[in-house]
Amino acid sequence: MLAEIRAAGGEVFGITSEPQTLASEAESHWETGFPLIGDPHHEIRQDCLKRDWVDVFYNTDHGHLRERKWASHPKGYYQPAVVAAHKTGRVLYRWRCVPKFSNMSGAGARPEARYTWEKISAALGESTDAAPDVDPIMGSETLNWPRFLLLLSAHGWFIRPRAFPLRREGDPDLAKPADMRKRIYGFGVFWLLLFLVLPIGWFTAALATFIAVATPGHIEIHRQFQNKPNPH
Repeated sequence: MLAEIRAAGGEVFGITSEPQTLASEAESHWETGFPLIGDPHHEIRQDCLKRDWVDVFYNTDHGHLRERKWASHPKGYYQPAVVAAHKTGRVLYRWRCVPKFSNMSGAGARPEARYTWEKISAALGESTDAAPDVDPIMGSETLNWPRFLLLLSAHGWFIRPRAFPLRREGDPDLAKPADMRKRIYGFGVFWLLLFLVLPIGWFTAALATFIAVATPGHIEIHRQFQNKPNPH
């Protein structure tokens, strides 16, 4: 949509809660074609709020980012949002992610690009601010929370769920979500074999022990991810 937006007299900016050094690195490496701006102290987020454009959610709990040692969010990391503003200040489009377990606490889908640009184009002929889009067409499918949690559990070998780290150029080839399927299948086969070969009492004891060991990690991951079904 970039060429169409610029042909209409607009520009696209990506805003991140990372420092500008990492924003510039991503802009260069990903070849975005538009500027990425670091806002680690949330000055742009606060300005959007003061202008009543969009109130971007953010998360100050960095617990599940422990694998991203190079990440830096001194005031917390942004949840996704989209805002389009006319040069007069009128809002043409706005959407914010309300982090919930149903959208992987914000790690799920984003509004589809063509759909969003059509919404913006249509709003050019309006005279009032666009209402927040609460049901956009998304560009991809979002995993439900149980499936997402299963992937995180597999990444932590089913004992302590672990988030998947972001990668930078030169980082080692770390585990990806798609790699976890083999672990999940193998884990299921392992417990099936135990059920078949162990006496029921021993199997029950083994299962109870596993649940007791794994529960603290699952409680921790639930606390680290946001779930705000009623944002107000």
